[in-house]
Amino acid sequence: MLEKFTQQLAGSAPLTDEQVRQSVEQLADEKVPAAVKAGFLTALAQKGETPDEIAAFVRALRDKSIPPPLDPVWRNAHEILDVVGTGGDQLGTFNISTTAALICAAAGIPVAKHGNRAVTSQAGSADVLEALGVRIDLTPPEAARSLQERGFAFFFAPAWHPAFKHIAPARKLCAERGQRTIFNYLGPLLNPARPTAMLVGVPRPELCEPLAHVLQSLGVRRAMVVCGKVQGPKSKIQSAMDELSTLGSNTIAEFYQERGFATSTLSPAEFPVQEATLADLIGGDRRANAEIIRRIFRGVERGPQRDAVLLNAAAALFVVGRTKSLAEGWDLAGGTIDSGQANAKLEELAR
Repeated sequence: MLEKFTQQLAGSAPLTDEQVRQSVEQLADEKVPAAVKAGFLTALAQKGETPDEIAAFVRALRDKSIPPPLDPVWRNAHEILDVVGTGGDQLGTFNISTTAALICAAAGIPVAKHGNRAVTSQAGSADVLEALGVRIDLTPPEAARSLQERGFAFFFAPAWHPAFKHIAPARKLCAERGQRTIFNYLGPLLNPARPTAMLVGVPRPELCEPLAHVLQSLGVRRAMVVCGKVQGPKSKIQSAMDELSTLGSNTIAEFYQERGFATSTLSPAEFPVQEATLADLIGGDRRANAEIIRRIFRGVERGPQRDAVLLNAAAALFVVGRTKSLAEGWDLAGGTIDSGQANAKLEELAR
């Protein structure tokens, strides 16, 4: 069946909701060869995933996921935040989204961080958190308790999505070929804690608006989808990153229950960012990236790496409604580091 759908996609014909459901069943079937699955995922990516297809994949995969046993009264009283990049920008930056998420947790926001090990980078969110001593193997009751009592829980995608076990080999094949897949987009959308507020980074600016509409259709209450440009030395755009960038202008699509949908651009010149290049934001393996985070939280690193984190944390704090502007969010994020709260939260989570 997947081969039939692959031919359909090769002809640029989109999948129906029912075809997506059948595709997910095939992708989760261990009897279907990884090469066949990879061919399907490649054809889907090369056609270009529509918002309807992405939303249909999310619904089908959510039906196969494990929900955390969160207290309904607690859930109704809190906005739950996730800060996440979809990956796929191939830039090799350190874990900016994960660092910003930890700052938000230190500022008192419940953060449900959904992620995985590295697929298209050296260190995924699971890798760097593990290197920091934060547990990534929480059981559903432990994750619910950590989120409600500590204000942070990591939801390791393979543990919450059993179907991923039989999809991972196909994703690996695609990654080895340099081919992104729909799962780069799906990762942030499949958070089993069902966050109500999200800051999502995507690797291409044209994805911001459609992905924001997908989030809105899935019931997220407040969200910002962003893509940052990386400017060259002569103002020539060289690439884009799945974060808010301090190295060039940013494309934003956002919506809030009280204000509706909007698109805009944001310049880093609106913030007190220091002059920097992409090289200043490049990370390494899990240990190297964990050390970058520690240096930021201990106040040792006060340069471009801190700036990149502050900008993204500022947006996340604004999205979740903790601040009334990004400028206020920048100040709150910086104060959370300088007061020692961010480092204290990291130490608490690593116990």
